[in-house]
Amino acid sequence: MGNNNLFQQAKTAVNNFKNAQGNASQQDKQAAQNAIQAAKNNGSPEEQQQLQQLEQQLKQHNQLN
Repeated sequence: MGNNNLFQQAKTAVNNFKNAQGNASQQDKQAAQNAIQAAKNNGSPEEQQQLQQLEQQLKQHNQLN
């Protein structure tokens, strides 16, 4: 069950980063990436696939700002 929590934290961190728009700091991005990494190491294959998509969103969003 702890794994699911990491997954949730990763989703939240990415959403926070995206919602901050131009105000997101490098720290926010790093926190999101760290959360994704942690969740990936412990996630199920389905979660890992979703985390891959989150990572993609993070990269795309970062290029827009």
